[in-house]
Amino acid sequence: MADVPTTHKMTLTRRFEVPVADVWRAWTEPDLVRRWWGPAGFTAPLAEMDVVVGGRSLVCMQAPVGMGGFRYYNTWTYTLVHPHRHLEFVQHFTDEHGNPVEPSSVGMPDGTPFEVPHLLTFVDREGTTEFTVTEYGYTAPEVVELSRAGMTQCLDKLATVVGST
Repeated sequence: MADVPTTHKMTLTRRFEVPVADVWRAWTEPDLVRRWWGPAGFTAPLAEMDVVVGGRSLVCMQAPVGMGGFRYYNTWTYTLVHPHRHLEFVQHFTDEHGNPVEPSSVGMPDGTPFEVPHLLTFVDREGTTEFTVTEYGYTAPEVVELSRAGMTQCLDKLATVVGST
C-alpha cells in the first residue's frame, strides 16, 4: 500500500471592527470580493458568485505587472452556506472557464492539493466580527505558511474594504 501523505491545515483568525453582516457580504457579493481578493499588489478582475449549497463561484486574482501579470483562477464550490455564521467550500485552481487544473500547472508549489476544503466562521462579538478561516489538506508545512501569508494579506485588504462600506 502506498504511503498516504500527512496533511496540514492552515487556520487564521481576525477581528473586524464591523458587524458580521458586513464581513459576510465581503465574502459573498461580487463587487466587494473584487475589491479585496488576492495578496498585496494583486487585483481581482473577476468574481462570479453563486453562494448556495452546490453553487460555484469563479474568482480571479491577477499578479502585478512586475510579477508578470499572470491571472490565477479558482472555483469555490459550496458545501455549507449558513448566512452570517458559516461558509464551507472546496477550492480548485482552474482555467479561465472554471475547469480544474493541477496546481503545479499554474506555478503552485509541491504540497498544494488538487482541492482545498475551506471552512469560514463568522462570530458576532458585541457588534464586531471574529472571523476564522481554516484550509485543509496541504501536504507540506511550507505551503501552509505560503497560504497563511497570502490570506493574511487578503484579510488586510478586506479590513480596508469593510471599513469603507
